[in-house]
Amino acid sequence: MQKLQVQGVHHITLTGVDRQSSIDFWEGVLGMPFVFDQPNLDNPNEGHLYFDPGDGRLITIFTDETRKGTPERTPTEPGCVHHIAFNISQVMFWQVVDRLDQRGIKHSGPRDRGFMDSIYFKDPLGLLIELASYRFEPPQGSTHAQVLMRAHQIRVRRGDHHIDRLHVADAICELVEETQPSLSTDRSSRNPYA
Repeated sequence: MQKLQVQGVHHITLTGVDRQSSIDFWEGVLGMPFVFDQPNLDNPNEGHLYFDPGDGRLITIFTDETRKGTPERTPTEPGCVHHIAFNISQVMFWQVVDRLDQRGIKHSGPRDRGFMDSIYFKDPLGLLIELASYRFEPPQGSTHAQVLMRAHQIRVRRGDHHIDRLHVADAICELVEETQPSLSTDRSSRNPYA
């Protein structure tokens, strides 16, 4: 028996209400370009809107002009989506509170996650949205996931509770040393000021 191998998220499809409300939130609040629109090929009574969240992948919304929504929190039972997190830059992250406040959108305020910063709020239909911003850039040739995996290994070796800044910084140092060659035979930390 062989496993299947995925290579990233292709798209996420959500059930929305009317077309304009979907455009107003996904493009008008979150800034995702509305890239195409067609009927839902499995249900002729619904539209299917496509938005680019910024990485060329897709968030799609099934719309129905007769469907009504509620701002109550979406279900979080097993098998349900708890929340969707979108990546934003640090410069944008520190503008989020003001920009949500200007619209009267309730939010969590900044949350310190050690290796990233997060802010949470609900979309108009009760889906929890997280805006997340990494506090680091991975070294050339590495991904955020590779840095976090290494940070996890460092955290476990040290017996620490959760990944924090120090684990990420040490993970980056280890990855650079492993993946980027040097003419030096000794790459250990030294003090040139001694």
